[in-house]
Amino acid sequence: MSGMEIGTALLLVAFLALLWPNAKYWLKNSPEPRDGDWTAVALPIVGVILFVMLLMNMV
Repeated sequence: MSGMEIGTALLLVAFLALLWPNAKYWLKNSPEPRDGDWTAVALPIVGVILFVMLLMNMV
């Protein structure tokens, strides 16, 4: 392994170690889901999928 790969691995581990306490807090204290939350998530995803399909058909 080169020095660049080792450095990248160390930075990734440090990033995960610093992020872990915040992620645990966010998961513990997240708001309860309400009606319409899934619709709000699904609509943009479906829009992006349809847009990509449109672009693929134009080629």
